[in-house]
Amino acid sequence: MNAVIQNTCQEKLDYAFHGNPEDLSRVILIGHGVTGDKDRPWSIALAEALAEAGINALRFSFSGNGNSDGDFRDSTISKEADDLNAVIEAVKNAGYTQIGFAGHSMGGAVGVITAAKDPRINFLISLAGMVHTAKFTKVEFGDQTPDKGFMWDEPDCPLSSAYVDDLTSIDSVLALGPQIHIPWLLIHGTEDDVVPIAESREMIDQSSESGSTKNWELVEISGSNHVFADHGLQPMIDAVIAWLKNL
Repeated sequence: MNAVIQNTCQEKLDYAFHGNPEDLSRVILIGHGVTGDKDRPWSIALAEALAEAGINALRFSFSGNGNSDGDFRDSTISKEADDLNAVIEAVKNAGYTQIGFAGHSMGGAVGVITAAKDPRINFLISLAGMVHTAKFTKVEFGDQTPDKGFMWDEPDCPLSSAYVDDLTSIDSVLALGPQIHIPWLLIHGTEDDVVPIAESREMIDQSSESGSTKNWELVEISGSNHVFADHGLQPMIDAVIAWLKNL
């Protein structure tokens, strides 16, 4: 796939395709979390493993991140949902019939918001997915002043009021769970100190009451951190591929 992908702001999104471009049966879109990009080690490893397993993958950087156009300060969940829409539109136009989205951390929240209303997504994967967005900003960045401070003291990642206001306004994606009726895989490390595993457990628990979880699965990776580093990477990849092969 070699199409140019632009969001509604006409910002070009950087992406990399892995797999067989002649196989239009399905493709997995891979989106990163806050301060990340498409070239994070877990993203590259997952995409390469999917391609080796015969499953097409497309990893991309949200606008304002990595080599994508845009301003990092505008990188909110709402804008990233627009970015995801642009990527979905591009692969649909390319002829792919089945589309899955694998979102990490904040990208997981983007996936929930999109999958709850967009029938073009056929299956969803949340990797250490963020659920309580307002809580996240308070816990992680509550000691910083918006438009003056930085995320995790990284000068290249300024904390903007647009970001804080958007995540605070969304508050939580928990209530959207029952609106998702497609197969959904949630994977979370038990030692995640950025997005606690309790958030994935809560999503499963509250939605089970509505009967929405019959096509859902939660995989807990013992001892793994937020980015599935070291021993957590291969179990995450194995879980994704096994689940996809059983769909």
